[in-house]
Amino acid sequence: LLSQILNQWFESEPLKATLATDAVIGAMASPHTPGSGYVLLHHVMGELEGQRGAWGYVAGGMGALSQAIARAAAAQGAHIFAEKAVSHVMLGTDGRAQGVVLQDGTEVKSKLVLSNASPQITFLELIPQEQLPKDFVQRIQQVDTRSPVTKINVAVDRLPNFLAAPNACDGQPLPHHQCSIHLNCEDTNLLHQAFTEATHGHFSSRPMIELCIPSALDPGLAPQGCHVVSLFTQYTPYLLVDGQPWDEQTRNAYADTVFDCIEAYAPGFKASVIARDILTPPDIERIFGLPGGNIFHIGMSLDQLYFARPAPSYSDYRSPIPGLYLCGSGAHPGGGVMGAAGRNAARVALKDFRHL
Repeated sequence: LLSQILNQWFESEPLKATLATDAVIGAMASPHTPGSGYVLLHHVMGELEGQRGAWGYVAGGMGALSQAIARAAAAQGAHIFAEKAVSHVMLGTDGRAQGVVLQDGTEVKSKLVLSNASPQITFLELIPQEQLPKDFVQRIQQVDTRSPVTKINVAVDRLPNFLAAPNACDGQPLPHHQCSIHLNCEDTNLLHQAFTEATHGHFSSRPMIELCIPSALDPGLAPQGCHVVSLFTQYTPYLLVDGQPWDEQTRNAYADTVFDCIEAYAPGFKASVIARDILTPPDIERIFGLPGGNIFHIGMSLDQLYFARPAPSYSDYRSPIPGLYLCGSGAHPGGGVMGAAGRNAARVALKDFRHL
């Protein structure tokens, strides 16, 4: 249990709770859930520019990272088809992947196909089920994709002013504005209570909030004096109690709860809001194709990691379909902006390609 690990190393409850957020981030779990300690390890084991455990903002926003990858691929001769949905993977008479068919009927032929879509979309929607082993299909159907995350993007007309660290007179960002700010994390039991509410089909009355202000480091993201605020919040269940829908009224009720919490730490925040975009788990699933709204494609529980990701005997990026590889977050080692799954899958695919 993460709570046991933290208790061994630390005495300060706010410090333990703040560290615990990275153990439950994106996971339908509490700090008292068995295996939660690994999720913390997963988030701190990496490095950024030689600094272990560090995270960073992408200049120009997260989309700039995708554009950088696209430019690198194009420089090597890749052809990129944007806004072109894939209908299905083409299979030869021998069952080998031969390319993909787009929804407009265009055939893109290839000796290898790498999918960074989720395992569910890759194997349950893009491949005829009769071409896959029944036990494999059953495993993919049963993977746990529960996600507690609702993402709220906010435009504000001034920098949030926190009671604990008031803004400077000139209104310029201070060091804490340039970091991740964790709210409602004074006690690990607060996180557990928020989780428990979600397991009963209710959104948390005091949600865990990770607040970032990327424009504090990258002013080009907002007009002068204004800022963009990114709120990574949980816990919100995919299915609400009694079949209640995530309609506009419910979305706004949850967002109001989040904003009320922020207001307690930074009075005036609600009055500074110009616009907000609320993405609940069903919204994230619908817009980004992430089953259950899970940013990791599959939950990061111990039974869905390492040799079991996405299924036993298929953790080496290969699939039951020769020539088809999984290279997204649903493959080992899981989610996170690191590219490890893609790099590993590419190496396996190239090795196989040389033997064709």
